[in-house]
Formats: sequence, C-alpha cells, structure tokens
Amino acid sequence: MSEPRIGVSIVTMGDRPQQVEALLASIAIQDVLPTRLVIVGNGTSLPDFSAVPGLSDLAGGVTTIELDENLGCPGGRNVAIRRLAELGDVDIVVELDDDGLLVDNGVLRKVQEMYAADPKLGIVGFRIADEHGETQRRHVPRLRATDPMRRGPVTAFLGGGHALSMKMLAKTGPWPAEFFFTHEETDLSWRALDAGWKILYEPDLLLQHPKTSPARHSVYYRMTARNRVWLARRNLPLPLVPAYLGTWTLLTVARTRSATGLRAWAGGFAEGVRSPCGRRQPMRWRTVWRMTMLGRPPVI
Repeated sequence: MSEPRIGVSIVTMGDRPQQVEALLASIAIQDVLPTRLVIVGNGTSLPDFSAVPGLSDLAGGVTTIELDENLGCPGGRNVAIRRLAELGDVDIVVELDDDGLLVDNGVLRKVQEMYAADPKLGIVGFRIADEHGETQRRHVPRLRATDPMRRGPVTAFLGGGHALSMKMLAKTGPWPAEFFFTHEETDLSWRALDAGWKILYEPDLLLQHPKTSPARHSVYYRMTARNRVWLARRNLPLPLVPAYLGTWTLLTVARTRSATGLRAWAGGFAEGVRSPCGRRQPMRWRTVWRMTMLGRPPVI
C-alpha cells in the first residue's frame, strides 16, 4: 500500500498568535511533512505566518481561511476538511488545538505508518499532556483511566490532537457543527464505530497542551447538557436514550458543586429536549455490543 498523504488542520480564534507560531514550527520540523496545512481563522483575521521557519518546505504550502463568524470548534474543522477534500491530495487529516505543541518530530511519521498498516483505521487519538508530562484523567479515553500510557482500541478520542481518515469522513459525514462546543468527538466516534471503522488511542503520539478545565468556558454547563441530549437523540437506540440521560443526570448532580452551574445545566437539558437535534440515525445493536466489549457501553 502506498504511504497515505497527511494534511494538518488548525482552527484558531486569533487570541493565541504566539502559540500558533510555536505549533507551526513544531509541524515544520516533523520528519514526515504534511502535504497540506490549513489554518482557519474562526471569526477572525489571521496574521502572516510566512516567517515561521520551515513552512516554505511544505509541498502544498499553507492555506489560510478567514471566516466572518465563529462557527465553533466542529464548524471550523469542517471548513478545513472541506478545503482538503476539494484539493484532493490528502488521505489523513491531523487536527491540532491551536495552543498545542508537537514535542516529538516523529508524530506525523507514526500516524502515516499506522494508517498504512490498517485500511479500517478511522480515528487515532493522541495523548494530551502538559509541560510537566501530566495527563489529566479526563484526557484518557476509557473508563479505567489510571494509566495514560496504555494504548489500544477505544470508543472515543480527544479533540485536542487526533487523526481522521478522509475516506471515513466521506462515509460518516463531517463533525456535527450544530454542537458548537463539547461532545462533538463522541458524536463522530459513535458514527465511525457504527460504520465499521476502528478508533485507536496511541500514547506515543503526544500533543503538549496547557492544563485546563472545560468549565472555564461560560457556556460549558448549558452546552454540555444540551449536546448530551442531542447526542442521545441522534445516535442511540430508543431504549438506551433514557438510560444514558438518566445516568448523566445523576452524575452531574453528584459532581457539580455550583448552583449556578446546575441551573445552566438544567436549562441546557431542556433546550436539548425541545430543539431540533439534526438527523437521527441510531446505531445498530451490534455496535452497542462492540462498544460494550471495548469497555465503554454507550450508556455511560
């Protein structure tokens, strides 16, 4: 099999210019360079990145896209994916957070080798760690998350750093742009698994990323609740919808210490129930069984 061609996508809101330049420099020193590099300004203009050392060596150069409005993380990624599909010379897209950093120069080579070895590989999740090498528990995509160095098949992946098969996206469809923020990775994961694609977590693929909390975003509680309801309504067999939402309601009440957060969560839950969720395409029961065998049934 010929070596798959890699494109890299970065979406930024323009508030981290120094971090973006550092990320671009870490891409430029990879021992396998991407065929294409697309940078999306999500509701913002973009600076001139031509001075970043090594970017001129990319065969396809750098494509910049400036959007008039912020489409959210999944919407911005879809713009980059559409452009890569139009260009037609990329088999794998590597999507990286704009404040991340590739500290190893063999990341793209490893991605290329993994996809070359398995034509059914749809998604590869990177390990996310801060500058001290610590991986937060929420960044390990399995229930038994004590060992971030344990690789293998999973049912989810981290949005901060990952690779997606363009062939898979042509079958599953793109990111759910209407989610805007939170749970878009789960939606894409479930659709990929239901279409027969594999998801692997590979800790050797490291994206260094500052330690953060998702609750730092003011819309976190509302969108988390709304998107969980949408996720269930779109993807789960009907008997599993109440089980999934009931489980997460109990967990949220037990874990959330903020009354303001709980009120926002309840408002988002109601919004998710009454508002359109997009196309409903429930996963097959054999997918439910497959996810259960991988250690993460789709009710938790």
